[in-house]
Amino acid sequence: MTSPATASGLERLGDAFSLTAPLKRRRMLVVVNPHATTVSDRLKGLVVHALNGRYEVDAVDTQRRDHASDLCREAAHEGYDVVVSFGGDGTVNEVANGLAGSDTPLTCLPGGASNVLCRMLGIPNDIVDATEHLLRIADRWEPRRIDLARVNDRHFTFSAGVGLDAAVVERVDARPRLKARWREWYFAYAGASTFLRRYVVNPPRLAVRADGRKVEGVTAMVQNGDVFSYFGPRALYVCDGGALDDGRLGAVLLRRASPVDMPTVLARLFGPMKVTGHRRVSSWAGLDGLEVNSIDGRPVHLQVDGDHIGEVTEARFSVTPGGLSVVA
Repeated sequence: MTSPATASGLERLGDAFSLTAPLKRRRMLVVVNPHATTVSDRLKGLVVHALNGRYEVDAVDTQRRDHASDLCREAAHEGYDVVVSFGGDGTVNEVANGLAGSDTPLTCLPGGASNVLCRMLGIPNDIVDATEHLLRIADRWEPRRIDLARVNDRHFTFSAGVGLDAAVVERVDARPRLKARWREWYFAYAGASTFLRRYVVNPPRLAVRADGRKVEGVTAMVQNGDVFSYFGPRALYVCDGGALDDGRLGAVLLRRASPVDMPTVLARLFGPMKVTGHRRVSSWAGLDGLEVNSIDGRPVHLQVDGDHIGEVTEARFSVTPGGLSVVA
């Protein structure tokens, strides 16, 4: 439900910016996930009305998985000046896959539970503030390029995971109402229950091959940038260093997941000490690629940008420097 304050703020923005609209407005396609955590038809209408103060706006709802990618390939071909992802991190991922390698820039509006890339690009996590931000950048249009990571045949913008975190994402995605209501707290619950059910006894075993060494463990995470995710307002850091435009990947492997180890790993994730310093964690930085394989051939869950995309026995990671144009 759209609050009265949000509706009033968006209406005010539309009226204010329409008074100083440029003579030639850039063409903008807003790709809307109508099932995202905070998106509604009324909110979409208010946002489009406001953005029309600076842009020539078309808005399209996604109808199926990967529909956003198809829409964005067409948008790049048709010469749109910018595509806005209005949804959660999964919608951003689909938009990025559609725009990969093109000159059409991506930007975001927060419509999901975490909105990781949106925040990493410096776009506010409040919809009114974010809409005003997009209106203002029309007057200082400065697209730039960031790296685009890849696992198998799927691009991702900020992070991917093989194993435990992907299994958690799969469980959360299966309960969209609980995800929308409880947000990060449902992720926490799903994480604890998934760990106890699937990883205490006979967990999947993985082998990571990177930088000339092979290490075995139970769950691997790969980052394109410095932030892995957010827990409410708190940024969560897993890998060391990294930036969206340094042309490199970071990775960590949890070698063992026991009830003894996990509390101290989580303490580092939410505290001042680095996850990479834990005695059960192996880490890599400055990679241009790596491989993750299932040791016993059991399929393992895979997530990209917080979106579960299936189960795999092999995951090959790479990065394309400057593979995606963004404006923020």
